[in-house]
Amino acid sequence: MGYKDKESLSIHVRGFDESYVGGMMRHAPAKKITRGIGLAGLLLILIYYFHDNFLNSQVQFNYVPKPIRPELYPVSSLLRVPRNSAKKLPKIQHTPIPETPSAKALRLHRLKEVRKEFLHAWNGYKKEAWGKDELRPINGGYKTPFCGWAASLVDTLDTLWIMELYDEFNAALLELEKINFTHTEGCQINLFETTIRHLGGMLSAYDLSGSKHPILIQKAVELAEMLFSAFDTPNRMPAPHYIWSATDPNAFDHQPSRSVVLAVLGSLTLEFTRLSQITGNDKYYDGVTRIMLELEKWQDKTSLPGMWPATVDSTKVNQTIALSSPFEGGDELYTLGALADSTYEYLPKTYMLLGGRDNSYRTMYEKFIRVAKEHLFFRPMTVTEEDILISGAVNRIAGQPTRLSPELQHLACFTGGMLAIAGKIFKRPEDVEDGAKLTEGCVWAYRSTNTGIMPETFTTVPCKNRTNCPWDTKAWMKAIDPAATEDVIRDRVAYNKLAPGMVRILDGRYLLRPEAIESVFIMWRITGDSHWTNSGWNMFKSIMAHTKTDIAHSAIDNVMDGVPVKVDEMESFWLAETLKYFYLLFSEPNVVNLDEYVLNTEAHPLRRPR
Repeated sequence: MGYKDKESLSIHVRGFDESYVGGMMRHAPAKKITRGIGLAGLLLILIYYFHDNFLNSQVQFNYVPKPIRPELYPVSSLLRVPRNSAKKLPKIQHTPIPETPSAKALRLHRLKEVRKEFLHAWNGYKKEAWGKDELRPINGGYKTPFCGWAASLVDTLDTLWIMELYDEFNAALLELEKINFTHTEGCQINLFETTIRHLGGMLSAYDLSGSKHPILIQKAVELAEMLFSAFDTPNRMPAPHYIWSATDPNAFDHQPSRSVVLAVLGSLTLEFTRLSQITGNDKYYDGVTRIMLELEKWQDKTSLPGMWPATVDSTKVNQTIALSSPFEGGDELYTLGALADSTYEYLPKTYMLLGGRDNSYRTMYEKFIRVAKEHLFFRPMTVTEEDILISGAVNRIAGQPTRLSPELQHLACFTGGMLAIAGKIFKRPEDVEDGAKLTEGCVWAYRSTNTGIMPETFTTVPCKNRTNCPWDTKAWMKAIDPAATEDVIRDRVAYNKLAPGMVRILDGRYLLRPEAIESVFIMWRITGDSHWTNSGWNMFKSIMAHTKTDIAHSAIDNVMDGVPVKVDEMESFWLAETLKYFYLLFSEPNVVNLDEYVLNTEAHPLRRPR
């Protein structure tokens, strides 16, 4: 197959020959010995203070790029990952505040509770679905939506390390070694999901564990070589889904998509860039950077300049821009929720991972956030007149006004954390403020339901302006149904269990999603305000009350019901993201310090350059 065996991917670190050093010492004069000891001590001090850079400079991967098959559309030259010194970026985290004994005791109690619930779910996975993709948390057994490549196990590796469950981590590494990514037959690859869960999970575990487990990079490269075949297209825009085969040569004739989700195109940069940084192989960085260059060229030419439509035609060849809208001249959706979310999330995060050495990511962020603030962000009408924000969605036909859909998706709750982090690193305090308001919008949504859990998607009443928005019951009822009588609307409110301010529950499920607690965690690390830890704890207790099963934890069908029906699903992000963010919320600030790591969209911390 032309693929290097894992044995040939071993790490070689230069070491000292003890017998040689001992012989030199025996024959050296006393003064030279003293001088040598002093120099050795100085060297040890330098290694202590600069150990990360020292080790990184010594670790060499014996890796020669060999595609699984020769590419049909190779590039003439590679774009190379920046290797000059990283910029000193502004700090993200607040200066730690000394804890009182009672505050520390409360934090540690909450931390212990989160860890206990994680172990409940992890042990259920071990018992019922070990080595498989997903656990069935009600009936037991498993599902295999990701080729049977142990998605929950690989996705959870770094959570195990963060929670100091080292025996579990080592057992998971042994299972990882059994996975053969390249020899799977007839498996449909989801490029986006496999990249953020599997590749991101292995890279993060490698970074967090101090680069001490070569198997993680061996397997990451093995998987990446198979994933990277998706980029072998006429215009180097990747195929988002494809059938994998190790033996069928026709399986490698990939084509870009005429209708690809924006998030697929723009959410690969962190993982493949980090892999290039670790291995020294620039081709991964080259692949994802070519996508971002096309997005950059297109950004000001869409029907809503500054943002990209949620669905993209990526098939253009030998044209100025390889991307366009599949609905050119028609109605297009612009959102920070499903279909688009992590493309925008990765702009400030890739800037950080590249050490601030590529300013185009800052420029793209600043262009889109101006448009999002004008067209997508709105203040919802609430009974208590809370000064909060929601990120909605708009539709637009080129040349016509935008039409706001005043909805809040759970997926869009990441926006608060994104704005807050970008506001810190780009010195935009107004973004930190708006990030807090967006996060408060999601906390309000959790607080407003019978279960204390936010629904997947619902609509609200947008305020006419952000500065003054008094509660108006008649306006709320009119938004529910402008043609119905008051009695009919009251019956509808009661039947649907609508909280004041909520208009329609478009999807009442809770799928164990992490986005709201993600932003709460980030706001806590930025501000140090206990409001965020208390809000997060209330969210945690509500989720546990309604999702826990005898085996693990499950999704629920309708958060508006006081006793919702459980659904036999537990996606890997429950262990990889949601419980990790809850744990980090109550951890010491130096555990996954945001000034040292950048987290991918699956909550996998990747080490930032220094």
